[in-house]
Amino acid sequence: MGLCCVILLVMDRSSTANDAADLRRGIDYVGVTVCFVVHDGNGKIMLHKRGKQARDENGRWDIGGGALEMHETFEQAVRRELKEEFLADALEVKYVHTYEGHREHKGEKTHWVAVMHAVKVDPSTVKNGEPHKIEEIGWFGLNDLPEPLHSMFPAAKPHIIKHGLIK
Repeated sequence: MGLCCVILLVMDRSSTANDAADLRRGIDYVGVTVCFVVHDGNGKIMLHKRGKQARDENGRWDIGGGALEMHETFEQAVRRELKEEFLADALEVKYVHTYEGHREHKGEKTHWVAVMHAVKVDPSTVKNGEPHKIEEIGWFGLNDLPEPLHSMFPAAKPHIIKHGLIK
């Protein structure tokens, strides 16, 4: 019988995060994101224009969103991201749809599972909470959507219409 040798590599995760050593959401493993359509309940949705310091798709109009953090529920993540990005509180949060996002980021293929929600807000409370990442915010109807839109907007649009969030 031959001798079998096993070598274990143990990484110290207590040290400061290092992008070269840490696994990257959406690249090294499937990432989970909450995305949300902010609406006023009267047929208008709020979109934001991604700024120069946004991670990607700069200058494109997008719905809200962000990565699901460990131990968060989807609704908690939506509420947190809404507060961070737009300084607003949700009057209502409803699940809409789940879809996969396959894109490229800096030459690497990415894979995300997007869990989309509808978030009703009082439009007067919405403000730009991340001016370094967001150039502009605006309210739009179905016939006056801005251009260019985020590459994943076509995956969300039919569900935004189906749920009556935009008119």
